[in-house]
Amino acid sequence: FYANLYKKTKCLNLRCGVSLHTTPEKFFIEACDEGADAVLAIDRVSNEMTLTGKKDVPPSAVTRPICGIMGTIRLVAGMYLIVITRKRNVGSLLGHAVWKAVDFDVISYKKTVLHLSEIQSQENKTFLAMINNVLTTDGFYFCTDYDLTHTLQRLANTSPDFQEMSLLERADQRFVWNGNLLRELAAQPEVTHKFALPVIHGFIAMKPCRINGKIFEWILISRRSCFRAGVRYYVRGIDSEGHAANFVETEQIVLYEGTKASFVQTRGSMPFYWSQRPNLKYKPKPIISKTTNHMDGFQRHFDSQLLIYGKQTILNLVNQKGSEKPLEQAFAKMVTGMNNGMLNYIAFDFHKECSHMRWDRLQVLVDAVAETQDEYVYFMVNSEGKTVAQQKGVFRSNCMDCLDRTNVIQSLLARRSLQTQLQRMGVLNVGQRIEEQAEFEKIYKNAWADNANACAVQYAGTGALKTDFTRTGKRTRWGLMMDGWNSMIRYYKNNFSDGFRQDSIDLFLGNFAVDESDGPTPLRVQKDWKFLTLPIIMLVAFSMCIVCLLMAGKFLSADQPAPIHWTLNFIFVSLSRLEVSLVPPSGSELTVILLVLDG
Repeated sequence: FYANLYKKTKCLNLRCGVSLHTTPEKFFIEACDEGADAVLAIDRVSNEMTLTGKKDVPPSAVTRPICGIMGTIRLVAGMYLIVITRKRNVGSLLGHAVWKAVDFDVISYKKTVLHLSEIQSQENKTFLAMINNVLTTDGFYFCTDYDLTHTLQRLANTSPDFQEMSLLERADQRFVWNGNLLRELAAQPEVTHKFALPVIHGFIAMKPCRINGKIFEWILISRRSCFRAGVRYYVRGIDSEGHAANFVETEQIVLYEGTKASFVQTRGSMPFYWSQRPNLKYKPKPIISKTTNHMDGFQRHFDSQLLIYGKQTILNLVNQKGSEKPLEQAFAKMVTGMNNGMLNYIAFDFHKECSHMRWDRLQVLVDAVAETQDEYVYFMVNSEGKTVAQQKGVFRSNCMDCLDRTNVIQSLLARRSLQTQLQRMGVLNVGQRIEEQAEFEKIYKNAWADNANACAVQYAGTGALKTDFTRTGKRTRWGLMMDGWNSMIRYYKNNFSDGFRQDSIDLFLGNFAVDESDGPTPLRVQKDWKFLTLPIIMLVAFSMCIVCLLMAGKFLSADQPAPIHWTLNFIFVSLSRLEVSLVPPSGSELTVILLVLDG
């Protein structure tokens, strides 16, 4: 049943719908909608954009199908056009096909780069690599005739004028990841209506489900904010505008026989000024700024959140001891200092409560906020189109990264809301529990675990931790081993490759712009050789450690050690004596002992 229903949902409107005609002088972008004649012409020399007709497309133009325009960006070589070349249907939301952008192409306006010097050419390649780094980070979604940036409740509370706007004009700018790329198109309203396509970044799952023979659609949408976007350790806390790092709005939607319901939660970094810059330690010590006025940014953040979502219950899941304790104390103190009755603060030491595999302890938190959740309720519109419930507040969850612990708690709160919604819709009978519906429970848990992985890859560079609990409801030994593996990969990426990822995001979102002049770019700053060799040394050291562990039983004995034993010992002792002096961009000198091994 599920395979056939899922297949039917996937078969909606698989054509790309847009054609790109290329000549040496211009790009012509044609919407292939029935009866449409408008063509967007982009001059490859003057960069001018104009609307024209199909008759103006030269027969000699090279034509290829595309799925939409991501936007344009200026690099060293000049302007580039970014287009979506392949898409995959995720499902249908209220009759509108939702797509995942799978492949992209970055096309130069210039026909050649011979006008660049060798250094400029290399810099241009690096900037192109940055753009592609962002584009290849999984999780870009779009819809050509529906606004994915808004929740069902926000869309229901709009004016007729709002409905007349283009998708880009009416979009929630927090979640339009190609907003910077669409600036040139947005400057011309007639172009915006027809060709500017807002794209969100995050995660979408759309699943047809059945309980008691009743078929309904269950949807999960996570929208990642493009304000203060970045990667783990490089972006923490808030900026001066009150935008929190790794802010994600997650909406769970249920559609059944004309009735629709949604439940919204948010996550985001603790909203004050703190940092946790990578320094080769496994867990760098977080530092709370002593030179800035935290309450200004804190107030801006929650003023905005209260305006958009209503009441807020903050679920702070960080440790209440060790290096995380000062952060929890600072957060609690600022909530008290704000003295706003619409803010409710709950600290729950996730790791302490769930230590020794006591995952049943999470129910303590769920039960503690049950009354508040009943007060906030959810959004629901009945089959006659009448709004029968409005969500009056949200749970704002956070841990250090707002990933692993946060996702576990959000999935539990979402399940509790879903239980009530399905009973009210008549899908669940009185006394039935979601947990008892084996087929749906599997879909539900896997989708939330996939959501955790998507958010974690986008922020931390690896899949999420603790997904074994989200998928199965149990913590397993295999899950612990996978958490160890992902933690190790995170360590490497956070210290040695996330700087490039952060620069890539800043370029993509317009936080850094390539200058039109021929002046030097930040890429010309020469890195010390030690920055380039240290990752290789650490990789070799770790590889030797693994080899030593795997081959110890086969080659080594107490009476007569094999030659490989002495070889590995030599390598480890050599590495243990290696001290590498690093000079970070800030100019402060840091001396790090790479490996310290006993005997």
